[in-house]
Amino acid sequence: LTAPNPTQAQEGGWILLQNLHLMQSWLPRLERKLEVCSEHAHQDFRCYVNAEPPGFSYQKNIPESLLQGCIKISNEAPSDIKSNIERAWAPFDQARLEESSMPVEFRACLFGLCFFHGVMLGRKRFGQQGWSRGYGFNMGDLSICADVLQNYLEENGGVVPWEDLRYIFGEIMYGGHITDFWDRKTNNTYLEVSFHDGLLKQAELGHGFNSPDPQTCTTAAGYLKHLDTLPAESPLIYGLHMNSEIAYLNNATSSLLSTILRLKAGGGGGGGSGGGNISAIIEELEGKLPPLFDMIDLNDKAQPIIKGKDGPYIVVLLQEAGRMNVLTGEIARSLDELRKGLLGQLNMSQKMEDLLSALAIKQVPGRNPFHTASWEKFAWPSMKGLQDWFADLILRCGQLTEWCAIDGLQTPISVWFPGLFNPTAFLTGIKQVTARLNSLALDKMATETHVTAFNGPEECGERLPEGMYIHGLFCEGAQWGECENEKFDYVEDSTVQCAGILRESKPKELLPPMPIIYVKAVQVQPSWDPQSVGYIRPEPDLYNCPVYLTTFRGPTWVFVATLKTDKPASHWVLRGVALVAQLD
Repeated sequence: LTAPNPTQAQEGGWILLQNLHLMQSWLPRLERKLEVCSEHAHQDFRCYVNAEPPGFSYQKNIPESLLQGCIKISNEAPSDIKSNIERAWAPFDQARLEESSMPVEFRACLFGLCFFHGVMLGRKRFGQQGWSRGYGFNMGDLSICADVLQNYLEENGGVVPWEDLRYIFGEIMYGGHITDFWDRKTNNTYLEVSFHDGLLKQAELGHGFNSPDPQTCTTAAGYLKHLDTLPAESPLIYGLHMNSEIAYLNNATSSLLSTILRLKAGGGGGGGSGGGNISAIIEELEGKLPPLFDMIDLNDKAQPIIKGKDGPYIVVLLQEAGRMNVLTGEIARSLDELRKGLLGQLNMSQKMEDLLSALAIKQVPGRNPFHTASWEKFAWPSMKGLQDWFADLILRCGQLTEWCAIDGLQTPISVWFPGLFNPTAFLTGIKQVTARLNSLALDKMATETHVTAFNGPEECGERLPEGMYIHGLFCEGAQWGECENEKFDYVEDSTVQCAGILRESKPKELLPPMPIIYVKAVQVQPSWDPQSVGYIRPEPDLYNCPVYLTTFRGPTWVFVATLKTDKPASHWVLRGVALVAQLD
């Protein structure tokens, strides 16, 4: 087929044209053909077209006039759990349910699998707390899993191989989409708590929703009717806290408003009062910009002591000061260049135009991936606006200045962890110091965290001989609270008073601050599970909590914190609990 022909149009036929983006030069002819056909077309005539979107938002591969004459048809998953389960269950009719030689087990497992599929899709709408990255789970995954389920039931002699099926579904079928370790852990945890022999005994699948009795519920229609017992849609059915709904709505609103702001700035032209506003912003930023660190003097101070006990921390200080100089130097240079361009002393380049656009909407230069001017590539991961981001920069410089002023360049008693460009280097320094003091192999060391009873750095007392205090972290999905059980009120290393456990979040408190955290280096034990993110601890009273630099999660992961809990770790995994270093 080359294009819709008059015969198809007059007889009410259907035509499908695929991959239009590969025939851009032919598209004007297609557009004209459609115009001619539409004049005398049968009311049932349809022409379906599909194409890949362009690689970048500013590119176009389909004529706009052609797109305006189309009606978009998409096959996207619903946002609520009930619709997702109904959609997942729809392909399995009564004949399919009766195919298996173990119909009771097959029905129960298939419904549990559909519930799992619905949860996997529905969790997407909660953003990074739902999944750290985006994944394309689809009906193909479910149908293949159903075939695997049926085959395994036929071949295992009347026994349901629960562990084998969980591994295939979690690590291969659905897990094949997942690239993030923590998302994979969430995926597998769902299967552990919902896909087991309890499906045959009306076990709870989600909050307030039990699986049907496979002995009495024998029809496909009966399982659909059972969905009427689902509670009202809420984050609880996905294992999340009610605050997740607030976070989702906040993020959606922020995204909408930032888009409106960009469109307003882009359509405002330029000049006029805008130039005066930009000049005032430049003057304010230049006035607040901290001075550069004297690296020559700093290196002279560090030279005689860098090979001592605190040598790894001093290396971190030198690296942090050097990176801060690069950032503040670039800010000073680009602001001075833009100021001269606005005054007519220099020709306005594309970099200067991009910097001007970013400052006009209070955006950190470089946040827009299509801009050539960037401060962000020299800085730390952040989701803050320009004003809060610059205030953050001043605080970071303040911590480094205080660190440089301490006799012998000793590390502060408690380090503001979010204030480091490279917090991973600081954690490595903790391991290096402990390994040297105790003559241990560095590759057999790992970090361990203990949440103290101190709420601020001023309560920490003296500097620790090993390990470090850190502060400034926030908890997403839970909070740190007191516990009456004396087991969780203890003294670590004879000096550090520790207390509290993970507790449920208070309503409307999305990111409560954490107390001071004691980070120490310990030797790796044989029972610990080595993974791509480090060692996962098996103790039942520990939750292996991911620590991220921002609420965007994903690529901003830093390390694993070990937090005390009196609930199963799976509870906090499904809650999406993590520590984050910065607010948005």
